[in-house]
Amino acid sequence: MTLLQTIIISIVEGLTEFLPVSSTGHMIITQSLLGVPQGDEFVHAFTFIIQFGAILSVVCLYWKRFFRLDSNPVVDESSVLANVIRRYWWFLGLLTGFVGGFVIVYSLFKGTVLAGLLVALVSMLVLVVQGYVLRQFIERLQFYWLLVVGVIPAVVIGLAAKKSGLLDWLLDSVWVVAIMLVAGGVFMLFCDKIFNRGSEENTVNEKRAFKIGLFQCLSVIPGTSRSMSTIVGGMASGLTRKRAAEFSFFLAVPTMAGATLLDLLDLVKGDTSWATAHNMTMLGVGCVVSFFVALLAMKWFVSFLTKYGFKAFGWYRIIVGGIILVMLLSGMSLNMVD
Repeated sequence: MTLLQTIIISIVEGLTEFLPVSSTGHMIITQSLLGVPQGDEFVHAFTFIIQFGAILSVVCLYWKRFFRLDSNPVVDESSVLANVIRRYWWFLGLLTGFVGGFVIVYSLFKGTVLAGLLVALVSMLVLVVQGYVLRQFIERLQFYWLLVVGVIPAVVIGLAAKKSGLLDWLLDSVWVVAIMLVAGGVFMLFCDKIFNRGSEENTVNEKRAFKIGLFQCLSVIPGTSRSMSTIVGGMASGLTRKRAAEFSFFLAVPTMAGATLLDLLDLVKGDTSWATAHNMTMLGVGCVVSFFVALLAMKWFVSFLTKYGFKAFGWYRIIVGGIILVMLLSGMSLNMVD
């Protein structure tokens, strides 16, 4: 891959990563148009790794919410894990108090009053710290727990598709991309009416997170769009478009981090002849370019989606997919570069 090809593909990735138009599908089409060889191991890895660069823009733009430094409700504070902690926190306190009390009584019996008082002080300190930690877990760490729940289906399906070779086959097929662009576009013309039942009172809990994760599995097929799948999954679970989009952004971080790590491990374990200075430079350039372009595109997308919904993106998908299908059916080459 040349520097120009890398920059163009990375711009396309940054622009489309958070739009419901399939960034992977657009990169595959762009690679074909630019004459980038399909089926190359490095090209497959490049397609996923630069997506992680774009995903990091989520952490940058939403850093306060991602690191739980604000009180904006993203997750349901009454989810299953939080309720278990709230219900049984007293048991941990009772256990701590029992141990401390036993040591105090034993110390008094043995005549070591100072040691007993010291243990009592430590027990009280442990109870205070314990209460603080549990409160912090409920208010902050629960958010990350829901991301784990949401990413589990993608881990299972993604690994199965990767190990079976299905994923690599799909990444080499422009036909699959074109068909899924059109099919997804038709669906998006009507999904606002079908799933427009979201309420501001609804936040993400374990059930909703897992359901969104199941929808995300559809994005294994290039042209489907991870963004569209997860946002629709959120809307189908009763979330508003804005809240579904925001959780989609957050869920992308562990999902794409895992995909990037898996591709890097496969590259390192296999033939490392790809690891030339040029290829490593192209990976770095791709991640940086996609990061900054995605940063700009993401802020615009949330505002647009909240106001206008999916219909415009649906028509765009139908037009682009339709043009690619016509070219393929007529035998025209997609390669614009000799």
